[in-house]
Amino acid sequence: MQFRQKALSKLQSPEELDLPVRLARPQGRLVLAVTVVVMAVAGHWACTGTVSSRLSAPGILTRAEGSYVLQTPLAGQVTAVLAEEGQVLAAGAPLLTVRTEQGERPVRAVTGGRLTTLVAKVGSVVATGADVATFERVDNPQDPLVAVLYVPGSSGPEIPVGAPVDLSVQSVPRQRFGMLRGRVAAVGRAPLTQAQIAGFLGDGGLAERFSRHGSPVAVVVRLERSPGTASGYRWSSADGPPHTVDSRTPVTGAVRLAAQRPVDWLLP
Repeated sequence: MQFRQKALSKLQSPEELDLPVRLARPQGRLVLAVTVVVMAVAGHWACTGTVSSRLSAPGILTRAEGSYVLQTPLAGQVTAVLAEEGQVLAAGAPLLTVRTEQGERPVRAVTGGRLTTLVAKVGSVVATGADVATFERVDNPQDPLVAVLYVPGSSGPEIPVGAPVDLSVQSVPRQRFGMLRGRVAAVGRAPLTQAQIAGFLGDGGLAERFSRHGSPVAVVVRLERSPGTASGYRWSSADGPPHTVDSRTPVTGAVRLAAQRPVDWLLP
């Protein structure tokens, strides 16, 4: 009965049409104004601002023509080693002497290059087709190095030629000497198989490492030169390390991709 009497009393009372209606409190209007301003600023930044990103990938310092593994066409015992690691040999230059059933015969370099790894030693017995050495394909050891990065195949189209690259060199402390500077010189058109990578680098172990997460795309980075540094290349620090950097040194490259507007992420 008590609720019924209150309801009847409410119906019998006159409507308060002459009283102003409060649509929002002052605090609510302030929150609304701030929200509108923030949305306007965010919309303007999304249309005119840019966001840069980086793509990190492993790689190696090498020569532009890569390396190859020399395999002996002979079977027998190595009786002499005629070259040293680091030496540049011309095409056809003798590398080893192998004693065979037909007598001592030389194993020669297939093409000119720098001898980077010598597997065969004096006294060792080699079979036909055995790996005996690795050569870099280079005529002049003063030719500049390049860095080859192996990025996931799906990321290749995102990398523009000319993009800046920062390279962390495994043998150089980054905190002390900084990073190598370079720019993208070429981007592979198709993903590479492990065999193709091994054929270019002359190293099956590296090929397995770079293709561990699928078939990557090769990105060639041209190192920026600097006559004022000991290495001859430009570093993020003033001088870089007080020594040269060698080929076959592992690196990690950070490619700076083209800046994008946030609104482009929302548009198809």
